[in-house]
Amino acid sequence: MNTQQSINSVIVGLGKTGLSVARYLASKNDSFAVVDSRDNPPNADDLKNDYSSVPYHFGDFKSDWFATADQLVVNPGIAIATPEIQQAKQSGAEIIGDIELFAREIGQTKPIVAITGSNGKTTVTLLLDLMAKKSGVKVGTGGNVGTPALDLLLEEDTELFVLELSSYQLETSPSLQTISAVVLNVSEDHLDRYDNDLEKYAQSKSAIYNNCKTVIANRDDAYSIRFANEASDYQALVTFGLDKPEAGQYGIALQAGKEWLAKGDDLLMTVDEIKLPGSHNVSNALATLALGDAAGLKVTAMLEVLKEFAGTEHRTQWLAKFNGVNWYNDSKGTNVGATLAALSGLPGKAVLIAGGQGKGADFLPLQNVIKKKAIAVVLMGEDAQQIADIVPDAVTTIFVDSMSEAVKFAHKLSTEAKGSEEVNVLLSPACASFDMFKNYRVRGEVFMAAVSELEQGVTND
Repeated sequence: MNTQQSINSVIVGLGKTGLSVARYLASKNDSFAVVDSRDNPPNADDLKNDYSSVPYHFGDFKSDWFATADQLVVNPGIAIATPEIQQAKQSGAEIIGDIELFAREIGQTKPIVAITGSNGKTTVTLLLDLMAKKSGVKVGTGGNVGTPALDLLLEEDTELFVLELSSYQLETSPSLQTISAVVLNVSEDHLDRYDNDLEKYAQSKSAIYNNCKTVIANRDDAYSIRFANEASDYQALVTFGLDKPEAGQYGIALQAGKEWLAKGDDLLMTVDEIKLPGSHNVSNALATLALGDAAGLKVTAMLEVLKEFAGTEHRTQWLAKFNGVNWYNDSKGTNVGATLAALSGLPGKAVLIAGGQGKGADFLPLQNVIKKKAIAVVLMGEDAQQIADIVPDAVTTIFVDSMSEAVKFAHKLSTEAKGSEEVNVLLSPACASFDMFKNYRVRGEVFMAAVSELEQGVTND
């Protein structure tokens, strides 16, 4: 613990985001301290080296600074319902996050596009980033993915900001003003943080439509369209969906036996030109076009990106095909909705590898798609049995203790199932990774390494 007098702000939770807040507050000559409940939080050495005079307390939240600070800047990984944070709020402290600091700095001086949703937000965010660049726009992209929002301010000539935002970040950013924003979809996720209340979780995402000029909503998602209709003070409401669109809206049109992405009656490109697999990515493409159009991006540039972009790591990422079987890494599928979309979006049948920490989710929505698409389900991790309980009796279920074991069983089961339909192996856990891995990236990397090793062994046989 380090100490100092007269503290205006307390950064609650270090890591990459907390360090970005420290950089920002230091640039404003604000007096601040850092508190983290972990004994050795990520980026602790960077804080000590770069800001040696800044006081910090690691190991718990029992600090007098909470009671005396003007504001707490809370890391999105920490619930604002934490008792120490609520006590500080009752003592008069303002509870905000890094996105609120960013929003106050930017105001309306530069346009911001914001994306949230249970699934697809990283794909849409990265698509928009590429579309802006192809349109010749200097774009700063980050937030919940990649660069922390406050670090985007270091580039002074940025013309457009694209932010992926989680429900946690939206809880603490009331000043955010956007040129366009979207709730892509809402499905069960992070319910452990929201008292197992889906409505409460969904409502946290609806805040993205506050102070938004063009509200973008998904016609195929009840929460998205409801929140858009409940929003106020917007200039335009644009919807997208997998049905035929009305004038000015985005959807799918049929022409000469082909499906087209369309804006009203205007045909933009055929669906089969999109490089990303699955109907959920068709929906993501439509959402991105609506967001980018509202932000003034060039339509030709946006369509070129959709034809070129092959996807992000750990999100229905094609890895290899050997012995006639495709292997996909969807380790970022950390909730039921993501796995439902990934499994239903693949052609043919699949061996599904799933399991981990379920975060209080109900796995029952997976039952029908598993019945329809799964050859077998290979399960691991803390909540494997909960998933097994909803798997139909006709689908083979196998429990394993490691990713290596999962890959070996998936190889055996998928090879045996080869026939007229395309066969895939899909890692899409429907769960968080923390019971077995540091994060979903590490889980995906372990899977990729195991698949690569298996491929080499099969090739050399």
